[in-house]
Amino acid sequence: MGVTPLISMRNIVKRFPGVVANDQVNLDLYAGQIHAILGENGSGKSTLMSILAGLYRPTEGTIEIQGTEKRINSPSDALACGIGMVHQHFRLIESFTVAENIALSKTGGSFLLDEDEITVEIKALGEKYGLTVDPDAYVWQLSVGEKQRVEILRMLYNDSRVLILDEPTAVLTPQETRELFSNLRNMADNGCAVVFISHKLNEVEALADRITVLRNGRVTGSIGREEINQSKLIEMMIGRDIITAYEKSDPPGDEPVLVIENISALNDMNTLGLDRISFNVRAGEIYGIAGVSGNGQRELAEVIAGLRHTLSGSIRFYGEEIAGMSPKDIITRGVSYVPEDRLGMGLVPRLSSCDNVILKEYGGAKFSQGSFLKRDAAIAETNRIVKEFDVRMGSIHQPVKMMSGGNIQKLLLGREIASQPRLMVVLYPVRGLDIGAIESVHKLLLQLKDKNTAIILVSEELEEIAKLADRVGVIFSGRILGEFPVSRMDTEKIGALMAGIVEDGGAK
Repeated sequence: MGVTPLISMRNIVKRFPGVVANDQVNLDLYAGQIHAILGENGSGKSTLMSILAGLYRPTEGTIEIQGTEKRINSPSDALACGIGMVHQHFRLIESFTVAENIALSKTGGSFLLDEDEITVEIKALGEKYGLTVDPDAYVWQLSVGEKQRVEILRMLYNDSRVLILDEPTAVLTPQETRELFSNLRNMADNGCAVVFISHKLNEVEALADRITVLRNGRVTGSIGREEINQSKLIEMMIGRDIITAYEKSDPPGDEPVLVIENISALNDMNTLGLDRISFNVRAGEIYGIAGVSGNGQRELAEVIAGLRHTLSGSIRFYGEEIAGMSPKDIITRGVSYVPEDRLGMGLVPRLSSCDNVILKEYGGAKFSQGSFLKRDAAIAETNRIVKEFDVRMGSIHQPVKMMSGGNIQKLLLGREIASQPRLMVVLYPVRGLDIGAIESVHKLLLQLKDKNTAIILVSEELEEIAKLADRVGVIFSGRILGEFPVSRMDTEKIGALMAGIVEDGGAK
């Protein structure tokens, strides 16, 4: 490691209306080093990295690259300086193919692309780093997890020397995570500076050479590998102990309230997304679905919510067949859906928190009178949700896109919980969130469970499923390959099932 840092960020300040996101932050990134950045949502991690990636300009402060001060005014400036970032909310063009999205930043102004050559390069990169994705698929056809893979591939394709990865393991099995870690170490050994943003302390301990912790926009500490200690990191991040195991009440009865039998459905690419899938859920039970993103999780959730047609099979909710019903009819029966794409499907980014809270009920008596909205009722309900679910923001009248990921998720969950659902389908509720926000979201789900709500929890986080769920089903290629009580979970066995490896006919 050289004496001169590859990147030096000095006294960085970034102000938004009503919020100081970064407050006199200093950060050094060295070639050959993996640098982890930790902090609660809203602590300023993403803002700081977005400044380095050219998406924001700092209000104050300077950036030096190899000792020379540089002004990074745009993402193209950052790319020219060898800085690449994969964001929580992806920067992809939905109507373009994977290959076109990856090649865009390397066209040099030319309209002529050698598509065959690009496809070969993408496939080679995908195989090398365990990030396989079809180069000819359109981005709108991909799951959130597959989109994240495209973003990582785009960064690798651009030969970035500073690699910023925000929650890169969220779409990987335990085996694939180990492989990625090995590749990240190889990148560092080849002279790259790798910035690794993660809420998983065990990953940071396994991977990081140095850790910088942010809280309320300020650096609370920066420690080297030899000083890494979980308790110390938690204290620097949130200043208090967190719950590491939750007390769970047993479901009140054995009678299932949701029975799914032999459901098949197509995905967005018109191939079989669900293949005769069957399982059931009881009232007051959390049923965890584990699997690598893109194996039918989104299709399953959309079928239950009435957003996707079924080819065959049955979905009975409290004895009533709901397969084929409209989303509105399913909502009125007490089914709530929290999608994986918070700012694409769950909320409208440019609308305020207040407008987003009333989105599903604005036509009812609660929020309207004749043709007029009850604005006071909407404001009162939004303030109640913000207070009850500890949603932090500048104002309830600001666009929700200005909020951090954890607060966006708490607002979305708060809105859905306020409707008092009998069944909630939740996809990746803590993806991209920090340890403090994760605890808040988990508490909300357990409160719902205690109110006798049946919950389907889709997650790639086996630790999360172990903490929250009563049973876990492992999904692969649209089928449940194995089902276990959480008390009998085996991480390696489930990891193998998530990769489609079945021994002795499965684990049912």
